[in-house]
Amino acid sequence: MPEAVIVGGVRTPFVKAGAQLSQTPAQELGRLVVRELLERFDVDPTEVDELIAGNVASPADAANVARVIALRAGIPRDRIAHTVNRNCASGIESLTQAVDLIASGRAKSVVAVGVDSMSNVPLFYKKRTADKLLNLARARGFGQKLAAISKFRLSDLEPEIGLKLGLTDPVSGLIMGDTAEKLAREFDIDRDEQDAFALASHERAVEAWQTGRLQDETMTLYPAPDSAPVMHDIGPREDQSLAALGKLKPYFDRRWGTVTVGNSCQVTDGAVALLVMEAEQAAAAGLQPIGRIRGYAYAGCDPARMGLGPVFASARALEQTDMKIDQMELVELNEAFAAQVLACLRCFESRSSECGEAASRLGPIDMEKLNVNGGAIALGHPVGATGTRLVLTLLGELERRNLHTGLATLCVGGGQGAAVIVERLSNAA
Repeated sequence: MPEAVIVGGVRTPFVKAGAQLSQTPAQELGRLVVRELLERFDVDPTEVDELIAGNVASPADAANVARVIALRAGIPRDRIAHTVNRNCASGIESLTQAVDLIASGRAKSVVAVGVDSMSNVPLFYKKRTADKLLNLARARGFGQKLAAISKFRLSDLEPEIGLKLGLTDPVSGLIMGDTAEKLAREFDIDRDEQDAFALASHERAVEAWQTGRLQDETMTLYPAPDSAPVMHDIGPREDQSLAALGKLKPYFDRRWGTVTVGNSCQVTDGAVALLVMEAEQAAAAGLQPIGRIRGYAYAGCDPARMGLGPVFASARALEQTDMKIDQMELVELNEAFAAQVLACLRCFESRSSECGEAASRLGPIDMEKLNVNGGAIALGHPVGATGTRLVLTLLGELERRNLHTGLATLCVGGGQGAAVIVERLSNAA
């Protein structure tokens, strides 16, 4: 069977929604990061067999955003591209599909992209407003048009926020922050513990940038001719403190809650691209792979407890690869919410059937191995891109530390989890 390897990757800086990248749509973020990837590794676009893009907030004017990215990045029009959406795991889905394509012999070189512009999630009008606008468009003559206009009410012009709709689970009826509040109550995770975790995320991310650990994986963006270049993540705060975090009011449960904007992930724009190749093809091109996927798994769980998805998926991935959690030298667990990560950590230590299958493969995660460069609370969570970033960051840190095996995992809105076990292949000491 052909072996799939990850040759390398690159990402844009992650930028808070509404800031420097607010005018850069997902298809352009994707184009920029793919062009950078191909140039960094001196790969001619004609050598790419397929592009897969993980994307959640699908642009209305680029429904198959992968195809738009591929063509605008210079990949020939006779190559194929498709978009995948597994909510927060869309980026990992693009990667695992790329690996499977190569392992099956159907491709030799695939670009796996994760991208989202959360600045550009649209506003929507209610169905009744759309119906009235349609009636107005169909009206003929002044009288009919005036009659159609007279049907409108001020409330018809009140938009629905697309981002809020997307972050609300239609099965449980809970917005994602409410699921974090549920886990905080269930696992007795108080506000102080959440804020302390959030502070550590900022401190680690700031330190990672100050020491240059995140620079190699990040490109510089020039979002507009008259704007300053964006060279690093806009999110980590050097001045973050427990005192500042403590002043923030609960955002989802205003009266009894503990989840705030400070101990939740940031709403973010960003893109990541990974080059996945068949091992012999990479060797023939003189490219040294940085890693490979040793195993991966997806798992389902209660949508109201979606934050526990990493526990179920990690247990399944470890079982499939006949490994145990203590063999994972580094762990990237996406920080959707501090409460959610802390609940997962409690579950990893638990032997309760509620906390995952194959419990013998789970166990405590050393905090010194977890999210060592900070996580989404500081760096941000451009939903479709995050899974791809976790793998890219993990492989880079394994190489810097001369380690070999790590776990990247994240929860998925709607009640799923994704987990990928990666193995470093580069020869760096």
